[in-house]
Amino acid sequence: MRVALKELRKKKCCNAACRAEFVPARSMQVVCSPLCGLAVAKAKREKDRKSIDQCERREIRVAKERIKPKADHVREAQQAFNEFIRLRDKDLPCVSCGRHHEGQYHAGHYRTVGANPELRFEPLNVWKQCAPCNNHKSGDIVNYRIELVKRIGAERVEWLEGPHEPKRYTIENLKAMKADYREKIKELKRAAA
Repeated sequence: MRVALKELRKKKCCNAACRAEFVPARSMQVVCSPLCGLAVAKAKREKDRKSIDQCERREIRVAKERIKPKADHVREAQQAFNEFIRLRDKDLPCVSCGRHHEGQYHAGHYRTVGANPELRFEPLNVWKQCAPCNNHKSGDIVNYRIELVKRIGAERVEWLEGPHEPKRYTIENLKAMKADYREKIKELKRAAA
């Protein structure tokens, strides 16, 4: 009885530093020498460790997201909303003083968040406003209203000043709002480019 042995073909060493051609002694052999085997094993351990670390970081991030208080979600949604307002009005002057300048701009609320929290995320209530008007002149509401009537009309300004239904934002609402405004920001940036 004769058994034909299959002739083994040359392979390239799996060690990235070596890559030498060799004839394997066994069919499953992937490295040319024990030193290359140790190097490959060390690289695999390092890769596995990084993968485990990455999974742990992802789990920590998910856990932190689960226990994040509602106030953090409100703050993040407000940041996205304010950035959208500043990009939307980037070519307009300050709503209160009518100036264009190189300073900092805010998203200034006509009806304040403290007095009317239901209008916090209402785009008609928020316009680009320079930092001096918003911080030092408390919004300069008289000039703000005059310009607001020119921009959106007296009927809408009266609606803003009228009574509104209170709004209760859930965490899911705030997450959706933040994602929506981030998408609008991307669109505005793409259109500007």
